[in-house]
Amino acid sequence: MIVGSSSFRYKVAEDWGQLPKGWRFHEVCGVAVDSQDRVYVFDRDREHPIVIFDRDGNFGDTWGNGIFNRPHSIRIGADDSVYCVDTGDHTVRKFTNEGKLLMMLGNKNRPSDTGCNELDYRAIKRGGPPFNRPTDLAFAPSGEIFVSDGYGNARVHKFSTDGTLLLSWGEVGSGPGEFAFPHSICVDKYGKIYVADRENNRIQVFTLNGEFITEWTGVTRPDGLFIDAEDNLYIAELGYRYGLWPWMAPPGPSSPLPRLSVWNLEGELLAHWGGEDSCAPGNFCCPHMICTDSRGDLYVSEVNFSGAGKRGLVPIDCHTLQKFVRTA
Repeated sequence: MIVGSSSFRYKVAEDWGQLPKGWRFHEVCGVAVDSQDRVYVFDRDREHPIVIFDRDGNFGDTWGNGIFNRPHSIRIGADDSVYCVDTGDHTVRKFTNEGKLLMMLGNKNRPSDTGCNELDYRAIKRGGPPFNRPTDLAFAPSGEIFVSDGYGNARVHKFSTDGTLLLSWGEVGSGPGEFAFPHSICVDKYGKIYVADRENNRIQVFTLNGEFITEWTGVTRPDGLFIDAEDNLYIAELGYRYGLWPWMAPPGPSSPLPRLSVWNLEGELLAHWGGEDSCAPGNFCCPHMICTDSRGDLYVSEVNFSGAGKRGLVPIDCHTLQKFVRTA
C-alpha cells in the first residue's frame, strides 16, 4: 500500500517489528532512531518498556524493566545517548544506549507547584518550574536540552548539557507564548524551536531564548513533531476521533481524522495522509510520536486505546507502531 503524495510517497511496511514469541506491544508512546538506524520503541509495558530493532524490524534487545511510571517520549542525542520522558513520575532520564542511567532531570514523584495535581491541563493555575507531567524534549544544535512540560504545566524549559536549568517560559492561555497543553517539541538546525500547542490547535515557533516568532494553524491537535535531515517537519495530528478529554463533545461524521502531515519550515503543508478506517495499514488511531532514519523511512508510534475496560476503543490487534518506507 502506498500513502502520501508528491515527493512524500511511502510504502507501508506491514508487520514490521517482530517481537519475541508471547510478547506484544501495549501503548507505544515513542519511537526514536540512533546513528546506526537502530529503532528504539518506548512502550507502556512495565516489563519491556524499551525494545530495540534493526531497521529491518529484527528484534535486538530490551531494557528498562521496572524503571518507568508512565512513559511518554523518547529521543536520541547526538552521541546516541537515550533520553526518556516519564510523565508519570515527572522526570526526564538520560541513558547510554545499553540502559545505564547517566542523568535525571526533575524530582522523581514530586510535581512542581502549578496548582494542578491531576491529569487535567485546565486545572493549571500558573506556570511552574520543572516538572509537572512533562511530555517531550529536543536538542539545540549547540547541545542545550528543551523540555515541553504539558499535562500539569504550561511551559518550556531550557537546560544546559549538564542539566542546569537556564530558562523557562510559558503560561496558560492562547496568546503568543501561552499554551494549552504543549505536547511535543523540536529544534531545527537554524536555532528555531517548534512547540506542538495541542489543545490550541497550532504550532508555535520561538527563538532559542523563548522569544515568540510566529504560529502555524491548520493542524488538529498536534501530538508529535520531528524534523528530518532535509528540513521537513513531520506532525502527528491526533484529530477529534480518539484521545478526547471527558469534557469534549463526542466525535461525529465530520470530526477531523487522525493524520500524518509534512510541512516545510516556512509553515507550508507539503503532504498528508490518514483515512477513515483507523486500523487499516497506513491510517491512524492515535498517532503520538514520529521519527525518520538515515534513508528517510518514517516510524510512527500510536497510543491506541486498545486494552481492556474503558480503553477498548479499537480492537486489540490494531497497530500501535508503523513503518513507512519512502519511495519518492
